Amino acid sequence: MAAAEPKPPTGAAAARRLARSCWSAFWDYETPKVIVVKNRRLGIVYRAVQLLILLYFVWYVFIVQKSYQDSETGPESSVITKVKGITLSEHKVWDVEEYVKPPEGGSVFSIITRIEVTPFQTLGTCAESMRVSNATCDSDEDCVAGQLDMLGNGLRTGRCVPYYHGSSKTCEVSAWCPVEDGASVSQFLGTMAPNFTILIKNSIHYPKFQFSKGNIENRKGGYLKHCTFHEVSDLYCPIFKLGYIVEQAGENFTELAHTGGVIGVIINWDCDLDLSASECNPKYSFRRLDPKHIPASSGYNFRFAKYYKINGSITRTLIKAYGIRIDVIVHGQGSFLCDWILLTFMNKNKVYSHKKFDKMVDAPERGAGPGLCASEPSQQDCVLTDARGLAQL
Repeated sequence: MAAAEPKPPTGAAAARRLARSCWSAFWDYETPKVIVVKNRRLGIVYRAVQLLILLYFVWYVFIVQKSYQDSETGPESSVITKVKGITLSEHKVWDVEEYVKPPEGGSVFSIITRIEVTPFQTLGTCAESMRVSNATCDSDEDCVAGQLDMLGNGLRTGRCVPYYHGSSKTCEVSAWCPVEDGASVSQFLGTMAPNFTILIKNSIHYPKFQFSKGNIENRKGGYLKHCTFHEVSDLYCPIFKLGYIVEQAGENFTELAHTGGVIGVIINWDCDLDLSASECNPKYSFRRLDPKHIPASSGYNFRFAKYYKINGSITRTLIKAYGIRIDVIVHGQGSFLCDWILLTFMNKNKVYSHKKFDKMVDAPERGAGPGLCASEPSQQDCVLTDARGLAQL
């Protein structure tokens, strides 16, 4: 008679077996097994990899990147500037009040080196500039009355009139007349401009480390009245000649003065604050910021006007100014030893540790006084009650 086949476990029995196996896995202890392979070649490769990893941490992480230091980038900074000097154009003497815009002495300012002047402009009607699109005409039919070109100089009257010079004609506009291109006179101010002096006062502050410093040295005897910047002998005399700044940026002064341009004066304060404050010094660099190789976006100019009255009529002088714009840019990074140095190597690292980390412990048993430990406590389980704080450090 054939033996009876075992019946498959029911759902409840399978669930119990699964539960037992899960509990067994939960309570079992596992430990890795180490096999020592005595192979010289493999051992050399293994130790070489360990050595490379060690060298990476010692040389790159600690020496190059200085990862043992805490750092703060972007210091708080203030910049005050002052320009001095006079220059000549074909018609007059120019002082600093006229060629520096704006005059407030901020971190961005312009020194005018060439101007195109359109004098005696009054409100009226005159020929539009030939540089304006569709401004040229042959008859009145080519000019639409009331048309306003946003790139032009005024509102068209519908008349076609002779241009300021030559035989050409352009549409008449109601505007400040004559328009700029019709009567402007160029004047060059850059002859003496390389000798202009620029004082750049800069102070920085790293709030994280409570460190502040400035770029002017406190000397007696009117030091700033007769010094100019030198990277070695006069590092803390931030008085620069304009010609020196342009030269350090790798530019030709005459060409830059005619077309205008933007020069960046970069002050870098990279300081290792573990060292003395005298080791934290500014480093200056200079470079041109506008793309001079792209004609459409190179150069720098702006317009302004001076208004006055002649015989009761409002008149103005329009000035298109080309100049050298100076942008003072301050960068920096301050670094200081990390807390782990304090927690590890200081004589009172335990006191610092207690003040840095709060420990939560159960309330002491009845009978233990305030600030004391329960019976037979370990030193680490004691509740710290010393209120002297970091003064012990």
